[in-house]
Amino acid sequence: MLKKIAVDISPLRKYPDFRRLWTSGLISYFGSMITYVALPFQIKELTNSFVAVGLMGAVELAPLIIFGLYGGVLADRVDRRKMILITELALLVMTFSLFLNSQLEKPSLIWIYIVAGTFAALDGLQRPSADAILPRLVGHDDLPSASALMSLRWQTGVITGPALAGILLASSGTGVAYLVDVATFAISIIFILRVKSVKPTEKKISPTISSMVEGIRYATSRKDLLGTYLVDLAAMFFAMPNALFPFWADQLNATWALGLFYAAGTIGSVIVTLTSGWIRNYHHHGRAVFIAALGWGVAITLAGVSNSLFFVLLFLALAGASDMVSALFRGAIWNQSIPDELRGRLAGIELLSYSVGPLGGQMRAGTFAAVTNLRTSVISGGLLCIGFVSIAAASIPKFRKYDSRTNEFAVSQRKIRSKEANLPKKSNLDQ
Repeated sequence: MLKKIAVDISPLRKYPDFRRLWTSGLISYFGSMITYVALPFQIKELTNSFVAVGLMGAVELAPLIIFGLYGGVLADRVDRRKMILITELALLVMTFSLFLNSQLEKPSLIWIYIVAGTFAALDGLQRPSADAILPRLVGHDDLPSASALMSLRWQTGVITGPALAGILLASSGTGVAYLVDVATFAISIIFILRVKSVKPTEKKISPTISSMVEGIRYATSRKDLLGTYLVDLAAMFFAMPNALFPFWADQLNATWALGLFYAAGTIGSVIVTLTSGWIRNYHHHGRAVFIAALGWGVAITLAGVSNSLFFVLLFLALAGASDMVSALFRGAIWNQSIPDELRGRLAGIELLSYSVGPLGGQMRAGTFAAVTNLRTSVISGGLLCIGFVSIAAASIPKFRKYDSRTNEFAVSQRKIRSKEANLPKKSNLDQ
């Protein structure tokens, strides 16, 4: 029984290049989460201003949107492995500049903002290639398991990186924290260098606005894909409560538990990932995304209704678990049904769908709480999520009924990748 539900690690054994890329990201993301904590900490130390810390998020949003979309175009144009390598090297250089800045008698605040914006731009360039490379490294039927492993990699970084960051910042300061991140980038690059080249398919595209528009048209023409974007956007926009956590902890007279508010969702998602072996054999992906998004809304609503710290944290964990189920099946739909020549551009759109929703959700939650109160903001967000997700699923039956065994796009891609898998393998010299 345990073997059937445990996370499937077979892709790490079967595909050496996937294993190298996975290890590279595990190390790199661990270090990046240290810098993720160190940046606002340093701004706070320099300014002691909430506004100055919040401004970092503002300088990141536009670069992420612009370069996320254009990064999707480049992912279909250039060698995806090379794009990951170049952006990883650029991230190393920018992080080292933060170290040098931290050693100045008066570190430059402006430079910190410039680097934060550059990080967002590089992330926007890298992530579409990092997402689009997966179907080229892993067999079609192993993609759901590979997606679960990629999620586990991210969760490990989220949990361990900030924990070490707190220790480093308290004991050694921001300079050492940045240097540790630089070291993780260097190790990550060594692993990426051992991954095979993943060049574009024979169909060439130009890195222009028209190519970007072509990707957007494809995404909107496929109602099954459109459903995944709309459902996730609705869930995150209406029911993302993270901005309220500090106030929520105060209302429950549990300021000591603020860290648990942030950790609860991740704990729920980790449990789902570690028991995700079943997703390989569940083919009704659209139904899974719909039900999971409903579960997110229900869990957030129940958390808002609760007056007990235990139940609030429990429902936040269940919300995180639901969100991870949705993420795993959305990833499976994207990876198993999108043609390779469009995979990068669609990955750019996906990046926006799961990044812009939470940012907008934070603003909605804070505004509603200011106009009404915290409980009304949380409960109304959960109920609006349930309503809009239900409307979206009801109005897009193509999405709701998506089955990986019968969907025409998934069937087509399975045939194409099956043929590619049977072709003679190229030597390293050919690549």
